Amino acid sequence: MMTAKDIMTADVVTISGSATVADAVKVMKEKGLRALIVEPRSDRDPYGIVSETDIVYKVAAYGNDPKKMRVFEIMTKPCITVQPDLGVEYVARLFANTRTRRVPVVQDGLKGIVSISDILHKSDFVEQSKSYFELYCEENPNALEARMYD
Repeated sequence: MMTAKDIMTADVVTISGSATVADAVKVMKEKGLRALIVEPRSDRDPYGIVSETDIVYKVAAYGNDPKKMRVFEIMTKPCITVQPDLGVEYVARLFANTRTRRVPVVQDGLKGIVSISDILHKSDFVEQSKSYFELYCEENPNALEARMYD
């Protein structure tokens, strides 16, 4: 089973919540990114995320000055995170159920980021179209769950 760490982008670009929205836009344009992870202020603080959607919906749409607004004013925080060993199928289901497009991969710090594009381009869901339950039943034919479907 492929996991989040198998398809994540490990080179994550982060930004401070105190940076201006203009700074965030500049970084996103330079790096060709659609979102930035917002660094926690302390070890106990959760990660945040600021996306192009946040910037358009909360800044551009209202004529706000991106040089005066701060990232913390428009970011999503806390954001949904996943652990590196979470299966890709579950990451995809999380995206579908929460209408999320990307999540940080966190375990003892930031490890990477997974997006819907990563699932489409890097995972093997087309080649491995059987559900993990079906695979389990094939590997464990004597399990009670597998015998229920005989």
